[in-house]
Amino acid sequence: MIPNQTVVVTKDMISEIKPGHKVTIPKNATVIDGKGKFLMPGMTDAHVHFFQSGGLYTRPDAFDLRKQIPYEKEIDWVHQNMEDFLLRYLKNGITSVIDAGATFNFLKLRDSFAKNPTLPSVYMTGPLITTYEPEAFKNLDKNEPFKLVKTSEEGRKMVQEQLPYKPDFIKIWYIVMADPKEIEAMARKYEPIIKTIIEEAHKNNLKVAVHATERITAQIAVQNGADFLVHDVEDEVVPDDFIKLLKSKKVVLSPTLTVMDNYFKTYAQKKKYNTYELENSNPQTVGSIYDLQHLADSADSTTINKMKKRFNLPQLNAYARKKDSVRIINLKRLSDGGVTIAAGTDAGNIATQHATSFLAELKAMKESGMNNWQIIQSATINPAKIFNKENISGSINTGKVADMVLLRADPTENLDHLTQIEMIFKNGQPIQPDKILKITPEILVQQQVNGYNARNIDAFLEPYADDVELYTFPDKLISKGKDAMRKTYSAMFDKLPDLHCEITNRLIKGNFVVDKESVSGIRKNGKVEATAIYEIKDNKISKVFFLP
Repeated sequence: MIPNQTVVVTKDMISEIKPGHKVTIPKNATVIDGKGKFLMPGMTDAHVHFFQSGGLYTRPDAFDLRKQIPYEKEIDWVHQNMEDFLLRYLKNGITSVIDAGATFNFLKLRDSFAKNPTLPSVYMTGPLITTYEPEAFKNLDKNEPFKLVKTSEEGRKMVQEQLPYKPDFIKIWYIVMADPKEIEAMARKYEPIIKTIIEEAHKNNLKVAVHATERITAQIAVQNGADFLVHDVEDEVVPDDFIKLLKSKKVVLSPTLTVMDNYFKTYAQKKKYNTYELENSNPQTVGSIYDLQHLADSADSTTINKMKKRFNLPQLNAYARKKDSVRIINLKRLSDGGVTIAAGTDAGNIATQHATSFLAELKAMKESGMNNWQIIQSATINPAKIFNKENISGSINTGKVADMVLLRADPTENLDHLTQIEMIFKNGQPIQPDKILKITPEILVQQQVNGYNARNIDAFLEPYADDVELYTFPDKLISKGKDAMRKTYSAMFDKLPDLHCEITNRLIKGNFVVDKESVSGIRKNGKVEATAIYEIKDNKISKVFFLP
């Protein structure tokens, strides 16, 4: 922590850092007063997937709801919303992301967004070269995120196939499906393929990331030249020799502590987003997680109800706790052993939201015993080491790219202060966080629906104007002001634990949104059918009309 400094940015670079009284401010400079504030490097989420939305329908191999939402519709939606995700990362102080498994179509999108210097930098691989390919993702052409490899020669060709798309690195999905006693034998069977892929990537000056959640697969990958492990080991507490191996090879490891817990809680219908997540995540993907409550009455009800019952079993909860415990122990051992740790979320997986999941991941890292300074390093300078860019980014030094975040509170005291963002700098451009996202009427209305379904009064009320008016259509005033709404809806949320609103139809016209709603949890039997008309003014819901 260096107090009372003035940082001069010229174009996209940090050109000078000195005590304030020693700096001559250039003529015509834009001056930003940071007195009493804290300037830190922009953060990096070192493990995301843009082909996944974070919503309920994004992984049909894990939870097949294609009868509800065809996968073609889901993948089209994530293509259309990649920019929204990038803007949300930026708004949350994340100025770079590493997509550790994408598609050829997303590589093209990466190239188009790279032309905008105020969007986060995106480092992206092509399809995951995998020892196991989920059936649900086959035959998708350039939308296919997985490529099944059976021989070393196929692995070589798959690396070469990606080269015209100019990936930033290559990713291997090293999946071994076998009885625990046979894991090592099966992993060794794949070793020649893993070795060939890594050699071919390195031959073309590309780093290699490997998904390896068993100690033996991670060890084999590193021994054969892997540069980046994108998950922590979860099957055993890693021995000292393993830690020394990773350190000696200068391997970077991203622990991804929270992603599996999000799956388990979603399946058990126990996933709860906090106010920060409800207000800052993409509202459609968050909203889809709450769909399970009304889908329990759909054609997929048998599957959904079986899933809920299974993931509430005590033995499955015990299994999940054991896996979590091993990951946390290993992270502390690896960090203490000098292995470079890069914070990553695996965002895009079911319920792991783009951008907003990052803070929860950092807090989980702290639970392992890492201190705030180590965690901030894992979110800033350490990810830069993955691509050997630590000399040009990842910290605030002269000659480095001016990707920075100005905070109103000290993040080394409390990680929650990372959300107290005054301003973001991307490639030297100052950006106010409240100017980043375009707030549409649909976003506001869906955000309050999510708050309603979460029974979170603060998130529910945030989209409303302070002087909001509620009417019985056409003109009978039933409530005025947010304070009155807080009193009414707080009592409702406390009284009705099963409250849930399903939007069965939505019409958007200018600054009006008309929702046809089916609300359960109010009556013992049956649902309440209603229609609400929302009027938006000055980026807030100003009036609501309920049709009788």
